[in-house]
Amino acid sequence: MASVIGGQLVTTIANAVKDAPPYMLAGYFLLSLFVLAQIFYLLIYTVAPTPRDILRSETTYKHIEANGSIGTSKPLPYWENVYEQRKRIAREKGDLSDSNIGIEDAEVYMSLVVPAFNEENRLGIMLKEAVGFLQKEYGKDNPRITANGSMRHRSKGAQEQNGHISLANRSAGKVPTGWEVLIVSDGSTDKTIDTALEFARSLGSVSAGSIRVISLVENRGKGGAVTHGMRHVRGEYAVFADADGASKFEDLGKLLRELKKVQDDDGRGVAVGSRAHLVGSEEVVKRSFLRNLLMHSFHLLLWILTPKATAAIRDTQCGFKLFSRPALPYIIPHMHSESWIFDVEMLMLAEAASIPVAEVPIGWHEVQGSKLNVLWDSLGMAWGLFVLRAAWAMGVYSRT
Repeated sequence: MASVIGGQLVTTIANAVKDAPPYMLAGYFLLSLFVLAQIFYLLIYTVAPTPRDILRSETTYKHIEANGSIGTSKPLPYWENVYEQRKRIAREKGDLSDSNIGIEDAEVYMSLVVPAFNEENRLGIMLKEAVGFLQKEYGKDNPRITANGSMRHRSKGAQEQNGHISLANRSAGKVPTGWEVLIVSDGSTDKTIDTALEFARSLGSVSAGSIRVISLVENRGKGGAVTHGMRHVRGEYAVFADADGASKFEDLGKLLRELKKVQDDDGRGVAVGSRAHLVGSEEVVKRSFLRNLLMHSFHLLLWILTPKATAAIRDTQCGFKLFSRPALPYIIPHMHSESWIFDVEMLMLAEAASIPVAEVPIGWHEVQGSKLNVLWDSLGMAWGLFVLRAAWAMGVYSRT
């Protein structure tokens, strides 16, 4: 009986379609597309990630005083607030040119953001390598720096060694000297914070104050921790690096040199560390078949789903990326993803703002203790990439 009724219904619909004028069929088709698009928009709107609100305690940092004691928590600087205030004032005046908005001036030359979740065993080793390089190359007592404590921008044609500005190739435009490290403990339940503070204490009175430890009450994910740290950097340049120390930190000099080659007239630029040159190396070849298959599948998805410039980046996921300070307002305030896929959103935002990006080969080695679940996290990254691309394409996310 049911099959008979179903057959009659199909016949009735077929006859109605056959007898309907073309304009009516076109109208039905367009209406169906509109309804499907609205349903898809609501689906993406529902599943698209939204960062949680920042808690008051997460806007402060701990540090080591000159006498070796842990100082009272201090408020973090927040360049994004200043930027938004300047933009509001400029909007009221009717002039939104960059010269009227601009990010506030840097206080140090290089900022390092280290996201850390339960990293008590690996953090100290990474910090020793990083701080040794930062102090040697960007410290205020560096002989490359002028006597009045200022480092100057080089001219476009100036030659540099390891990302540094030589005394012979300086031009106008002062920027500050020195460095800072922001360790963002992402809801850690081990002794990550104690490890960071103890390391700072070991540096002595001269450099201990350059280490700032931020504690997120609840785990946000690597992307959330990196974005949080980037909101509070004081550097002319800001780099984030993984706490495992897998990247060769001294290659920061290479990133800085290549960034300066591509940055635009406003000083905006991004340099991303890349392991793409290692694909045929023993480190990668000896990985499991599943891991290599998932890696190549993810690269294919990137090529299909992301804009042209982002898709051209051969290694979007390397945890070693450098940003010039003028580039930050075009990227950090608009971040939504807090999971492993956040790197792709950063690169998409840079592309949308026409910020030049340089991909730079770096040294890298496998480190034991990774918290990445190869299968499930790879599937999560694929889903996250699809949702991210759809959310930006359909207007769920916007830059306004």
